[in-house]
Amino acid sequence: MAASQKCLGKGSAAPDPVPKDHIRLYSMRFCPFAQRTRLVLNAKGIKHDIININLKDKPDWFLEKNPLGLVPTLETQSGQVLYESPITCEYLDEVYPEKKLCPSDPFERAQQKMLLEHFSKVTPYFYKIPVSRAKGDDVSALEAELKEKLSQLNETLVNKKSKFFGGNSISMIDYLMWPWFERMEMMELKHCLDSTPQLKKWTEHMLADPTVKATMFSTETYKVFYKSYMEGNPNYDYGL
Repeated sequence: MAASQKCLGKGSAAPDPVPKDHIRLYSMRFCPFAQRTRLVLNAKGIKHDIININLKDKPDWFLEKNPLGLVPTLETQSGQVLYESPITCEYLDEVYPEKKLCPSDPFERAQQKMLLEHFSKVTPYFYKIPVSRAKGDDVSALEAELKEKLSQLNETLVNKKSKFFGGNSISMIDYLMWPWFERMEMMELKHCLDSTPQLKKWTEHMLADPTVKATMFSTETYKVFYKSYMEGNPNYDYGL
């Protein structure tokens, strides 16, 4: 399904029930966490519809479904609601068993979860560094910390001797990590990959993936959105 609908805000009418044989994703087009779920829906070919939410002015009907007001949020045909991006992705992989993305081996699965836990310590740098830079602060120490964390990811690929983090084909962990790498150029952090050749190659392999191509935006689009976000007036519908 196309993810090109305008976002719905406060005062908007509640959407119709979830269509038959579909699952619904409440999303925001530029949110990296929601992109994780879009990647999984796309990779597995799951029938779905997407409703984009104005995260600055959320509709009451959305807050009734998820009082935390978070995206991604999934809603099933029977009205079950779940959220938090890794949980939504794992749920989709279990409920739609065709083209499994999580490894079947329990140890491999645990390894991917440990890697995701490590990666959760990396993502804050993608916010801290651009914000500090915009304030005119010296970001060299933060960049050094980010490079150190990226070098650990690089080492994981070197040790595995594989194209992707779970082997020679894309698996769940690759999709869960990808959205922040897609935004590196927009955040002026691409140079942080210069000393991590395997990780840089991984980004090239990811960019060749049809699912990544189908869910990504250009750096220019991200720049326009991010500028509006930083100015306090996010343009959620930019490009529609």
